[in-house]
Amino acid sequence: MRVHELAKILKISNKELLEKLISLDIKVASHISAIDDNTALKVINIYKEAKKQEKTISVKEEELPAKKIRRKIKEVKVGEEEIREEKRVVKEVEKEKAKKKKEELQEVAKEEKKEEVSKEYEVIDIPESLTIGELATYIKKSPGELIKVIMQNGRLCTINNFYDQDILDTLSINYNIEFKIITPEEEIIEAEEEEDESQLLPRPPIVTIMGHVDHGKTLLLDTIRTANVISTEAGGITQHIGAYKVKLDRGEVVFLDTPGHEAFTAMRARGASVTDIVVLVVAADDGVMPQTVEAINHANEAGVPIIIAVNKIDLPNVKMDKLKQQLSEYNLISEEWGGKTIFVEVSAKKNIGLDNLLEMLLLEAEMLELKANPNRRAKGTIIEAHLDKAKGQVATFLVQKGTLNIGDTFVVGQHYGKVRGMFNDIGAKVKSAPPSTPVEVLGLSGTPLAGDIFFVTENEKQARQMSLKRQEASKKKEITAKVVTLENLFDHIKEGEIKELNIIIKADVQGSAEAIRDSLLKLESKKVRLRVIHQCTGGINESDVILAQASNAIIIGFNVRPNINASKMALEQGIDIRTYKVIYDIIEDIKNALEGLLEPEYKENVIGMVEIRELFKTAKIGVIAGSYVKEGKITRNAHLRIVRGGIVAFEGKIASLRRFKEDVSEVSAGFECGIKIENFDDIKVSDILEIYVLERIAAEL
Repeated sequence: MRVHELAKILKISNKELLEKLISLDIKVASHISAIDDNTALKVINIYKEAKKQEKTISVKEEELPAKKIRRKIKEVKVGEEEIREEKRVVKEVEKEKAKKKKEELQEVAKEEKKEEVSKEYEVIDIPESLTIGELATYIKKSPGELIKVIMQNGRLCTINNFYDQDILDTLSINYNIEFKIITPEEEIIEAEEEEDESQLLPRPPIVTIMGHVDHGKTLLLDTIRTANVISTEAGGITQHIGAYKVKLDRGEVVFLDTPGHEAFTAMRARGASVTDIVVLVVAADDGVMPQTVEAINHANEAGVPIIIAVNKIDLPNVKMDKLKQQLSEYNLISEEWGGKTIFVEVSAKKNIGLDNLLEMLLLEAEMLELKANPNRRAKGTIIEAHLDKAKGQVATFLVQKGTLNIGDTFVVGQHYGKVRGMFNDIGAKVKSAPPSTPVEVLGLSGTPLAGDIFFVTENEKQARQMSLKRQEASKKKEITAKVVTLENLFDHIKEGEIKELNIIIKADVQGSAEAIRDSLLKLESKKVRLRVIHQCTGGINESDVILAQASNAIIIGFNVRPNINASKMALEQGIDIRTYKVIYDIIEDIKNALEGLLEPEYKENVIGMVEIRELFKTAKIGVIAGSYVKEGKITRNAHLRIVRGGIVAFEGKIASLRRFKEDVSEVSAGFECGIKIENFDDIKVSDILEIYVLERIAAEL
């Protein structure tokens, strides 16, 4: 039998039984490990014997008078109580001493810091976004005086200009003031209530299902969901809110219905840590596919445990050993093979093994010891949001801490609101939502983003003020993460900000990707460690950019190019994408970046994207590509790159550019043209031409 089955028989937790088995030198890896009948019988007898010894009196009632029996019981109980009380008092005293010592040290450090600051600067707290006029009130000076001081130091400004770091530095020197900027993030921290450990109670696990396209993720979710709705709400109409609860005899499980690993990582990139367990769906007939690998890498990067759901086991010729071998290459080793990964065989189509999958999720959650305090102000994450014509602004809240109630005011992203209505995953009205509960909420001032954090405030005035401050800060500047590029890598290393360089490798063939990976890992030094978080074949897509954003990584492409959307996203987020044709150049650039010697001589500027729509073959000139300019423009002297299915097929130059039989110097987006590529005729319809120019970068000392 399994360890968790024996724990159920003995009426103890899986964790307690695992500890007991290990102490008896019985080798078990986890709660799903199997033990033989003799071992199970031995453990049952040990617990029976322990229960016998727990009896307070070992003598029979007939042998001693009732009075003597009662006295003996009392003596034993008093003795035990005295020992427990003594231990408790000692523990309390030690705890009090440690707390007092810590407070004394903190007080001393605080006083020393205050003394040090008071000698030189007065510390003033200011919001993240202020005009010069508003700043004057904080430092108790007139706006005119501030403008005069700033202008004397070479800066022109008016009373309505927002401050920047240069202005703060100037005022700091002139008035002996140290400015401390209170950001919205700090406001959230200040709004946080301290967790009372005695109030923590177990909560349901939050599960995300991932996997390759057509491996059965959606069908698996629908089957679980339908079975749950039928069993709990007979004849009820289910509505889709992006998350839902499954109720079982032993507990509840919350499923997030995300479109895939891109949404999972996009939420994580915004700071949302939502998922407790990832269920990786792998089709038994297909095995490990490219998106399976991507999902594994995304889950590993988030540090979330993985349970494998082997789907389509009802099909003939299923080779489980081959599948387990493939997954073992990614450190997902089944319990039968000596690992700790849970494998569950299911068929979403025929509803086979789904109860077992849910049981395993609850067991994994029990081992994770998931807890939350329901008796505090609610905090959680936005799963999805939209504008409904009938209801107005609507968002799905996933409560992670505390309890959300009707009438609560809250801040979420740049918006605020008051809970005017709440509906659960089956469309029923609810008055409150405890931890790990998804609810659709009405009463928002705007539409937040998926992954935004919400938290309940004391009152509506406080919520509105926080919302306005965030909107002002957003207008002043767009807050972006401090991304790593090869140019600034050495500066990050010197400042001690980078201890680990994350790299994503995309190549045209698997052999090249492995060769690049092996070569890069040899460049590790004492100051910085290189880590390849994802390695795959094919063009660079949006999923790669999202992963790079979430993990602060650099994308290396070998004989592949990013698609249009990936390029746009990388530009917006400041993600560094490097593409190469020679492996040696990759090694040289990374090596020079680590040593602070990287000096690029040329920079590529992509000026346009062109799609080939028709081909015209001529005897004298060769093949002319009838083209449509999708973005930017195309110029006669530009360089071009032919991208076919995400792979670079050719790089060269434009030989001639025509519109209606006339030579032209450039063609803008939205127009058609004829292109002759220099020394190349192997063009195909639907090829994408990436048009770029090379800009020379002057070396700086």
